[in-house]
Amino acid sequence: MSIRVLTRNFGALALLAATGLGAAPPQEPVKVGFVYVGPVGDSGWTFQHDLGRKQMEAALKGKVVTRFVESVPEGADSERVIREMAQNGTKVIFATSFGYMNPALNVAKSFPNTVFMHATGYKTAANLGQYNGRFYEGRYLNGVVAGKLTKTNVVGYVGSYPIPEVVMAINAFTQGMRSVNPKAEMRVVWVNSWFDPGKEREAALSLIAQGADVLSHETDSAAANQAAEEKGVKVFCYNTDELKYAPKSQIGGIIITWGDYYTKVVSDVLAGKWKSGSDWGGLKDGFIKMAPMGASVPKDVQDLAKKLEAQIIAGKLHPFTGPLVDQDGKVRVPAGQTISDHDLEKMDYFVKGVASKLPGK
Repeated sequence: MSIRVLTRNFGALALLAATGLGAAPPQEPVKVGFVYVGPVGDSGWTFQHDLGRKQMEAALKGKVVTRFVESVPEGADSERVIREMAQNGTKVIFATSFGYMNPALNVAKSFPNTVFMHATGYKTAANLGQYNGRFYEGRYLNGVVAGKLTKTNVVGYVGSYPIPEVVMAINAFTQGMRSVNPKAEMRVVWVNSWFDPGKEREAALSLIAQGADVLSHETDSAAANQAAEEKGVKVFCYNTDELKYAPKSQIGGIIITWGDYYTKVVSDVLAGKWKSGSDWGGLKDGFIKMAPMGASVPKDVQDLAKKLEAQIIAGKLHPFTGPLVDQDGKVRVPAGQTISDHDLEKMDYFVKGVASKLPGK
């Protein structure tokens, strides 16, 4: 896989000539780097992170210069790219995919004066922070809509990898779906890739062949949306509003926004206030927002989804409030309790209502 590097003023910046006796030289902008698992493209996970990068760069104009490397495979390649950024004097490095967690941790040990931020993982260090979105909040709401609209009682999900980030999204969707339609079931097809339009399309068509009349996905292209449009089944967008790919079939979805958070993190680094930790943001924090629901969604269903969204924002509704029972009948969260972020970060089971099995289970 080829790796394309785009830079903005990453060479040494020449000092401007002093305009008067005793004039102080301007301060050199701080270098901020981003590592992307897919191509930037015009929609999807990587596209949204790049919009956040651009927003942050504009908000801190003159104080930072940014660089990104796209389509970096998880594993050894990512560690090499992250290390090269650090060696080049990059002050803040955002590693934006789950599989970059251990590589970022390894590099962080060698560069204690560099700030590393990792998305969707669970490990931290003195100079490595973790950030994640409460995407499951939006997935729960999508599930409610799906449960109301499905006629076959089969909903399909195109999954990337069976990691906690994806598993919790599938579970939240199923929880929402079953809260309004206990007969509905979730079926999952894994593509074992974040970005592979061919496999994503095949997975979507396979789910439709199994009777799914509503689809969702956790992949970086709009292939599943396009397949749904062709076959006349309903579909939710993810990361980006993908209405242009499925103008008749899209019935809602989740839009992820990173710009405000990236601006805050880099601003804290510049001010010397940054501290390592685990940051989660959801609907209340503006990390995610709900895509407009399609005209085919009845008003009463739209009203219900908006009511539940308000309850989540107000802290009155959590998609994983017990009793939470897995597909084998084991109680994972007792009645009256809510799952912790720590347990969410390591979720490795499907809830009741998911017909498919996790690999290795």
